Amino acid sequence: MQVQLLLTGNELMSGDIIDSNSVMIAQKLKDIGIEIKRKVTVSDDIELLISEISHISQQADILIVNGGLGPTTDDLTAEALAKAANIPLVQHEEALSHITSWCEKRGAKLNAPNLKQTILPENCNIIANGVGSAVGFHLNINDCDIYCTPGVPHELRTMLNNEISPILERRLPNHISCHTTRFQVFGYGESDLQKLLSDKLPNWPSSLEIGYRASLPILELKVTSYTAQDKILKEQWLLQIKDLLGHHIIDEVTQKPSSLASNVLSLLQKHNKTLTTAESCTGGLISSLLTKESGASNAFHAAFVTYSNEIKTSVLGVPKSVLDTNGAVSEETVIAMAKGALKQSSSDYVIAVSGIAGPSGGSADKPVGSFWLAWGTSTHIKTITLNIKANRYYFQQMVSAIGLDLIRRELLSAQEEPIYFSTRK
Repeated sequence: MQVQLLLTGNELMSGDIIDSNSVMIAQKLKDIGIEIKRKVTVSDDIELLISEISHISQQADILIVNGGLGPTTDDLTAEALAKAANIPLVQHEEALSHITSWCEKRGAKLNAPNLKQTILPENCNIIANGVGSAVGFHLNINDCDIYCTPGVPHELRTMLNNEISPILERRLPNHISCHTTRFQVFGYGESDLQKLLSDKLPNWPSSLEIGYRASLPILELKVTSYTAQDKILKEQWLLQIKDLLGHHIIDEVTQKPSSLASNVLSLLQKHNKTLTTAESCTGGLISSLLTKESGASNAFHAAFVTYSNEIKTSVLGVPKSVLDTNGAVSEETVIAMAKGALKQSSSDYVIAVSGIAGPSGGSADKPVGSFWLAWGTSTHIKTITLNIKANRYYFQQMVSAIGLDLIRRELLSAQEEPIYFSTRK
């Protein structure tokens, strides 16, 4: 099927809002085996909208229009579609019933702008909006099925999941059975992971699509099959990926991706253990990532942000002699920070870190980007020194992620060495 998108909104054209809706639509349709071939974005201009609808309807099998269904004068999708089809606008009883019920539930008065959302192209089919005031609608022009959807993201998501995707999935050929597996991977960059898979799995079947989506700090690896037969084949190759990447895989995503922090908290609760942090160069980011997660208090006891040497000594009991002799960024210091945090909090596990975030402050033996990290328990504290040459934001994000990853691996009793031990040495 030739599927295209038409997005409308002055805010999109001016840059006042970021177009996340087309991403949402593309990802949702990709999950059922449909690829978007083209997308166009135009302002709230009736002539432009009519022109694009007419043009696209002569090229595509399906057109999804997003935006312009609201109650204000700049919401023009219904009018543009009616003029492109050369049919009148009429009030639809189903749309009127929907907006009346929507207002009653909220104790709102039905007014003229609300009623505008019931004036739609004659003989169009209503598409239910489970959460918003504006219904969607469907019309066929030039043998192109046009589906008009709301611009409000959570309304669009609901309509995609409940209405649009099932409709389009039923139109797919019987042999199409799209299935995507997503892995959350930490430690590898996009190009390094692609090279690893190419080198170690050179006979990768062409019928299985592999893709990458980089984000900080986790990389998503996607493997997609499009037939029932290939889905069985995919499961065999997924086992090889799991064997190859080992504990670099944080999670196999089925619904909402998990973060390193949520993964660590789940493991701590599973083992009935608790965690504390002692942070210097990360400035409390590790503890912030943990406390963003619901239920963090069940496993996270305390955080110590000891940025200055004086506070490292007075709060965590780091001996002044250790700081004077070895400096704040040293193995001896992070071990002392870890022990002090464990003593103060009575936690089971600890992450302690001290480093040079830059852009200044480095030296020949301790260049900018260097850090020492300690992790473990009171009876078994491990340490590592690595270097991340990047700006302060990236440095702090990656150091925090490495700290969480090392505790995750500790809780999993992982024996393999993470790739960043060598790449960030």
